[in-house]
Amino acid sequence: MFPASHKTVIVVDHSPYFGKSCGHKIEYDIISKSRSGVSNIPLDPFCKSLWTCAVEAAFEYCRIVYDIFSSDRLIRFIAADTEARLLNTWKKSDQKLSDLMQIFAELGPANPEGNDENCSILHGLAAAVEVLCECTEEQHRVRTSMTDVASKVSNKGRIICFTSVKNESHVEVLKKSVQDALTQHNKIAAGSDNLLLINHCELVVLHVHIPEDSSLSLSSKARQNVSSNLSFRLISVVSAQHLASHLCKLVQLHHDLVMTTITGIPMKEEQNSSSSANYDVELLHHKDGHKEVRKNTSQSPSSSGDAGHKLLSQEENNILLKWCSPRGMSNELLYCTGAYRISPVDVNSRPSLCLTNFLLNGRQVMLEQPRKPGAKVMSHMLTSHGGEIFIHCLSTSRSYLEDPPSISEGCGGRVTDYRITDFGEFMKDNRLAPFTITDDQEKEVPISKAKTQLERQTRHWPMVISDTIIFNMASHIDPIPTIIAKLCLDEEDVTQCKKAIFHLVGIEAKGDPLPLPPGIRGKAPKKEEHYRQMWAELESLLKAYSSTSPEHKQVLDCLHDCKPVSNDCNAKKGSDKTTAKGTDKTSETEKAWKDLDKLQSMTHREKQDYLSSADSRTTEGAPPIKKLRISKDESRDRQKGGPVSLLSLWSSRIKAVNTMRHEEFAGRLEAVNNKTELYTHLKKDENGK
Repeated sequence: MFPASHKTVIVVDHSPYFGKSCGHKIEYDIISKSRSGVSNIPLDPFCKSLWTCAVEAAFEYCRIVYDIFSSDRLIRFIAADTEARLLNTWKKSDQKLSDLMQIFAELGPANPEGNDENCSILHGLAAAVEVLCECTEEQHRVRTSMTDVASKVSNKGRIICFTSVKNESHVEVLKKSVQDALTQHNKIAAGSDNLLLINHCELVVLHVHIPEDSSLSLSSKARQNVSSNLSFRLISVVSAQHLASHLCKLVQLHHDLVMTTITGIPMKEEQNSSSSANYDVELLHHKDGHKEVRKNTSQSPSSSGDAGHKLLSQEENNILLKWCSPRGMSNELLYCTGAYRISPVDVNSRPSLCLTNFLLNGRQVMLEQPRKPGAKVMSHMLTSHGGEIFIHCLSTSRSYLEDPPSISEGCGGRVTDYRITDFGEFMKDNRLAPFTITDDQEKEVPISKAKTQLERQTRHWPMVISDTIIFNMASHIDPIPTIIAKLCLDEEDVTQCKKAIFHLVGIEAKGDPLPLPPGIRGKAPKKEEHYRQMWAELESLLKAYSSTSPEHKQVLDCLHDCKPVSNDCNAKKGSDKTTAKGTDKTSETEKAWKDLDKLQSMTHREKQDYLSSADSRTTEGAPPIKKLRISKDESRDRQKGGPVSLLSLWSSRIKAVNTMRHEEFAGRLEAVNNKTELYTHLKKDENGK
């Protein structure tokens, strides 16, 4: 429940070494107010000590944390010289910069002329581990509460140490001393009711030294795990003047902060009020303030161009936003998706002071993302509430207060295509009720049954009206969708489903159009196409449930009996040609006998008309009759108008069937009077002799 950022201990080295000058000279800024024009004598530049630079950097760390998180994040200070000096407590009343400045003023700076024999930073590190075991007010409240979360209180912390190490072995000594202190105090806390075990501690050592001390030069180290409850990181700062920038990066890393740079702020020149210039101000806030901007930038097609390059700077946690003309209370407040406290990076600069004073006077500033010319997207707004400045994240997509878009039309469309009424009924049929599980209860709890029922009822459930036909004609299809989704069917349910299928067959035979919405009718204007889609969707619905029980399979078989040629049958038509070929050949003989019986009941004139039109005539509901193969004599008889015997007709039909079954024997084709001469080559040899 409590992350490592909840408790931070800052240990500052108060040894004589930190009383030395940092080596960075600061010039006095003197402006002569005398009308006589007499110039003042310039003063010599001065240098800050390492102690002053460390304390100022630590105060900047605290200021940013206090501005953004109010009193949720707690910081303790310890000064280490010959002993550890605890400067404040974990109470929220002690988390004030004004009180801390007063305490440090009473402590005084480090004395560069003092004796450093007994001074050691190890005193401060041991005290830092000890105070991490103490409970904060929030930890104590949760720990003593009579709730389930009381046992889930974790104790993590972070130690930031300003010191100067001598060599690599000195660094190892620091790590070992902190690890030993963790082990010792955890043993003490295990037997105490007021102390907490330290689950994890992060040690950050800032190695501060001046450029003249080349012997103290060490390279920075990335974070490394010393043990399961201790991690270590070393940051080397050559000159103390850069401590503030390092602490600014640390506070972003430790507390999940990001930076927003506001560019293009119009401001009058301090020395010439008639002219103005544009300034930039850097603000820190929680990282969630960039969530929508980064998501839109990664999805936008312009993010790969110049606009995306301007929006996302080289630093990953910095975003550039452009100043817009201030305005009063506007409708953009309704579309706010988040509000986060801000803290200026350079709080004492003139642009930062002007911006904060401008916002504290009750004004709002709109911020836009730099895009291509003509595209203006307001993504953030700066305003103050109760004396604190917040950055508001504005929704750049559709408003949550509007209707959601249609699936078919995309962003900006209206809801006209959802099955809203059907979905409401679906939710009512699948509502859950409270249930208490007892020891003697069955293994299968109702939630598993509910999931099974939900899966069964959604096997075929179109979400959009235009994607279905059968659910748009409920008066004709009912009660098939309701009954077929049941787990078990009785004879009455099967009978009702069959009646509905017979009803659909009847309206198709009558040629009645299907009662479909205008949108679907416009997509498929032909009535035959409507019926084809309807039968295909109905078959998909019944197939989805056919494996549930034998009764479900009976309903699907009834549909196949009424409409044997379905989409699946047509799809398999090409693969079943080989199997159907033998069946077609067998049925040719039966067709020949049927034609023969039909010819016997005809008169002579009807037989002639039937044979003359045999090539083109087709009987109702049957395939065309194939042309009969007849001999030359029969052909001459037909040309003369003579009769054709039934035997000749039957023989011709049998020949046609046989020729379709196999290739005729070559010897039989050359036969004369159904006789084939054998050994013809012997006769040729005798004639040749």
